Parts: sequence; structure tokens; C-alpha cells
Amino acid sequence: MDFSLIMFAMLLITGGVWLLDRFVLQPNRAPQGKEPWWVEYAKSFFPVILVVFLLRSFLVEPFKIPSSSMRPTLVVGDFIVVNKFTFGIRLPIIGKKLIEINSPSRGDVMVFHYPEDPSTDFIKRVIGLPGDTIEYRNKQLLVNGVLQEQQRDGDYNYVEAALNFVHTERYNENLMGYSYPVLINPDAPSVHIASVAEFPHRENCAYIAGGVRCTVPDGHYFMLGDNRDNSRDSRYWGFVPDKLIVGKAFMIWMNFSDLKRIGLSIN
Repeated sequence: MDFSLIMFAMLLITGGVWLLDRFVLQPNRAPQGKEPWWVEYAKSFFPVILVVFLLRSFLVEPFKIPSSSMRPTLVVGDFIVVNKFTFGIRLPIIGKKLIEINSPSRGDVMVFHYPEDPSTDFIKRVIGLPGDTIEYRNKQLLVNGVLQEQQRDGDYNYVEAALNFVHTERYNENLMGYSYPVLINPDAPSVHIASVAEFPHRENCAYIAGGVRCTVPDGHYFMLGDNRDNSRDSRYWGFVPDKLIVGKAFMIWMNFSDLKRIGLSIN
């Protein structure tokens, strides 16, 4: 269940009890009468829940990285902080944008509600903006027909769940002047065609020999994981509509398995 929805329900319950006590129970209580335990607890928790709800809804929200799809930028066990207002002020729960501030840029690491299941949050990198034509073919990225430079930066090995050893090649990819690391397994296909789902605006994509080419619809974004061959992303489930955006990831605040990652900025 959506944690924000749970908090909102708790806010309504505790706030309702506070109002009930303020305007109904308290005037009828004896001057030295003791508050019922449930009133005392609700009034104690209400301001705390209210502050946390407002912070998580409009300022920052913590998330935990559950998979290796964004390695090496983010690893399993990273606890990250997401800026909730940089892409606009939105109503809690329903996500309707109230105030436009900034739009996502190519290269941003963005948290969003998974289009196939909006109750689940995903994190990927913004590759394509509305109107862009994105092509990922033979492990090479093209934006509007322009090949984006990749420079080899050695090997990158890690252990996946169930103690599976994974060997990849590390590259620094330059996306229209924005540089970040990506991992590539040269033996894997650029896209597993059998895993491609039917999705809205599927007609904007052509699955060609060695990859995929998509034109991003208005109000949508094309997302890729940095760990290109271990990421289920826009190649498979399509585009992220603006209404599903949560915010921009900007810092790792904790990783209990690797304390050196604490405080690292997310680029």
C-alpha cells in the first residue's frame, strides 16, 4: 500500500480526534477531568504526522534502492533523498501539479510511479524529453540522430542476489554534455524483444535490428537505467507521463553496508 496514503489516513484520523476533543469532548469534560487515552495519543501524534506528511509531500522524501538497475550510480541498499518540489508543486496522493517550477532535464536521476503499477516507485535516468527521438542500438545511444559519446573506463564487477557474480564493462557516457557512468554487458542484446510489453504510445516505437527507436510524446519522458543490461525501463514498458513524476534524486544519506557512500551526491 502507498505509504503516503497511509500517512494521509493517519493524519485524518488523528486530526479528526483533535477536532472532536477541541469542540465536543473538552467543553463537556469536568475541569480536572482526564482525557481518554485515545484522545491523548491522537493529540500527541497529530502534529508529528502533520509535519512529516508536509515534508514528504512538498519538500523531500527518502527512498531505498532495491535493485542494481542504476549501478554504478546507485547500489542496492542506498538510502536516497528526493527533491519533491524541483519539478513542480503537486497535490499529495493524486499528484496533480499546482505550480510549475522546473522540467526534467536529460541526465537527471528521477523517481517516478511505475506506469504499469503506480503504487510502485521506480528510479531511472532521464534520457529523452518530449519530442526527442531516442535510439538505443548495438549498445550505442543516439538522441535526435546524434551519437552520444562513450569512453571505456575499465571493468565493473558486482555480486547480485543469490550470490550471482556479474561482470560488466564500465563506460562514461556523454549525454548532450552531461556525463555519467553506465554499465554494459557486451554479450547481452540491447533489448530483449520478448520482454517488451504493450504500452500507451507503443506506435511511437520501432523495434529494429539490434535495438529500439522511439519518439517521445508530449508530456512524457524516456527513461533508461545506468546498468543497461540489467534494467527494465522505457525500452520495455514505454514512457513516463509527467503526472507520475515524484522528484529528482540528489543525495545518498545512508548505506549500512558501505558507510563511505553516505553523503554522496547523485549525478
